[in-house]
Amino acid sequence: MAGGLKEVRERIKSVISTQQITKAMKMVSAAKLRKAQGAIVQMRPYSDRLNRMLSNILSNLDGDATTSFGKERDVKNTLVVVFTSNRGLCGAFNTNVNKEAVNLIRNKYSKQHAEGKLTLLFIGKKGFEYFRRRFSDIAFNTDFIHIYDQPSYENTSALAKKLMDEFESGKYDAIDLVYSRFKNAATQIPTAEQWLPVAKLEVSGEKTTKKADYIFEPDKVQLLETLVPSILQLQFHKCILDTAASEHGARMTAMDNATENAEELLKSLRINYNKARQEAITKELSEIVGGVAALEG
Repeated sequence: MAGGLKEVRERIKSVISTQQITKAMKMVSAAKLRKAQGAIVQMRPYSDRLNRMLSNILSNLDGDATTSFGKERDVKNTLVVVFTSNRGLCGAFNTNVNKEAVNLIRNKYSKQHAEGKLTLLFIGKKGFEYFRRRFSDIAFNTDFIHIYDQPSYENTSALAKKLMDEFESGKYDAIDLVYSRFKNAATQIPTAEQWLPVAKLEVSGEKTTKKADYIFEPDKVQLLETLVPSILQLQFHKCILDTAASEHGARMTAMDNATENAEELLKSLRINYNKARQEAITKELSEIVGGVAALEG
């Protein structure tokens, strides 16, 4: 029984130590979440409005102005950019993003996958680790994994510019982004979006025929050459901000749940420890009483 008591004591110490770690990780994630949430909440309305404006403009361009970023062509070579974190211990956050990417590949780009014309570009290690084990027949680009830990606008816009150049040159006919859209600390929504070519504005599932009432200054061609790349770069940057906020929210929630589970486990272990201790004491008293009775007899 003494051995059993020692084992329970060791388990209690281990759980307490783990609980202290999960509490600390929750506090760190909460602090990081406040900053990341502020960044994405401030940017999202601006980004969504620009995105809608871009789709509207490209849907209603006259023949005298155009941009290669809105031109649709036969999709042969495809690039999918997967945004995940570099670290785990954040619940199903990374798994959900990776599964969204898998669904995109199987439902939208199955032909390109089968023909070997699909490339995955990873921002964050967890996406690469997931796909490396499951899809050896897909071309991987891991040159920009580090950007997740350096998510400055300069870094993301430079990568976005590189991808836009590759789209223009015909290296890729379509580029999709898979990331986690931040809703709140408890809810993150895995999302797959077509980035290039820019999707035309649709109303009730049909392309709108309403002309966009915009006045262009300077001329339309010059404005499009500057405006469209800037909006696309901003959209790309928003994806990494969304993913970062989602990661911290998911980790904070996961660590909070782990702390609560540790507390429940501690209660159970302490009850078992007290029961075992009482049994040991009762047994010792019984042996003493039995020994005394034997001596007196």
